[in-house]
Amino acid sequence: MLPVTALYAAPLGLLFILLSLRVIRARRTHRIALGTANRALERAARAQGNCAEYAPLGLLLLALCEANGLPAYALHPLGAALLAGRALHAIGISREPEDYRFRVAGMALTFTMIGLACAALPVLALTGP
Repeated sequence: MLPVTALYAAPLGLLFILLSLRVIRARRTHRIALGTANRALERAARAQGNCAEYAPLGLLLLALCEANGLPAYALHPLGAALLAGRALHAIGISREPEDYRFRVAGMALTFTMIGLACAALPVLALTGP
């Protein structure tokens, strides 16, 4: 079981559903079935797409760290950074005019989480239980 990963996977999944619903709403509002020929739709689609691009990798790395014995006190900051990073990025990219502070902070948290998990995994693998 991976209880820490599950704790962060659930809200990330809900965030993805929320972002997907925003894309659907924008498509209906602007009557655009395919593509992103509207600025609001483009923002909604990229917020959703960016979440789809980074959240799975972050969750996979978190799960691998957990499965390889990283203690909960180290897993929770990684999970929190991923969740906060994805939420902040979605807020930043969704706004018009865009607030780059949220977008940059979101990517910084996401990249930090991914980098720290990537650094921890070889150590965990080599020192194993």
